[in-house]
Amino acid sequence: MTNTNNELFSLQDRVAIVTGGSGHLGTAFCHALADAGARVIVTSRSIERAQNTADTLSGSGHLGLSLDHKSEESIEQFMVSALAACGQIDILVNNGTHGAGNDWTTVDQEQFNDQMANASAYFLLGRLLRDHVVSRSTSGSIINIGSMYGLVASYPDAYEGICNYSPASYHALKGGIIHMTRHLAVYWANDKVRVNCLSPGPFPGPEAPLDMVSRLCTKSPMKRMGEPQELKGALLLLASDAGSYITGQNIVVDGGWTSW
Repeated sequence: MTNTNNELFSLQDRVAIVTGGSGHLGTAFCHALADAGARVIVTSRSIERAQNTADTLSGSGHLGLSLDHKSEESIEQFMVSALAACGQIDILVNNGTHGAGNDWTTVDQEQFNDQMANASAYFLLGRLLRDHVVSRSTSGSIINIGSMYGLVASYPDAYEGICNYSPASYHALKGGIIHMTRHLAVYWANDKVRVNCLSPGPFPGPEAPLDMVSRLCTKSPMKRMGEPQELKGALLLLASDAGSYITGQNIVVDGGWTSW
């Protein structure tokens, strides 16, 4: 029997992890998954921030846990704690990213390599999710958060004279995440683990300089910035049975930015 649309997008009885779940975009991801019926594990380096976000979600059983995803020990301890608390994990949203403050003019090797550690965290968390899913003989979905800046260069004149340029290390990171997504999707397809990437376009947070945001608006075909809730539909497609035949893909939600 064919499932209804509501059944296809339902996440009832599933457990989802959102790393960096208390941030600008992460909070929207958490709400989208919870509203679809999932039990959500929110992570942050601060367990208080994580739990505060978990407490705002619809439904029950949501949990905030501390995670420093640049530490392999922290990643492993987190997964043990998550499984002990929830018994299963079905969905992983690799969203957490420790930011890069220095642009190409001043970044040094240590800072550049530190940004690359975000990619290894996505891989390590993904592999643990894959191993868990295989041990349960079930299926799972991994959604890596990329960026339009993993596909195209930034406009120097959008930043010049206002703030640092978009960091070269961030572009290298997000481009690598997009391709790592394809690679893992191929290797884990027979394990019933779908791996996809969701790449937001311009979704500046509240701390972004207003003059820079105004310049970015002129670069967008829609002449505006994205709102976090505008990522929810694509996320649910990739997380749910509605996307059961989608793997190895990069879905770009950018208001047409990369169409120029």
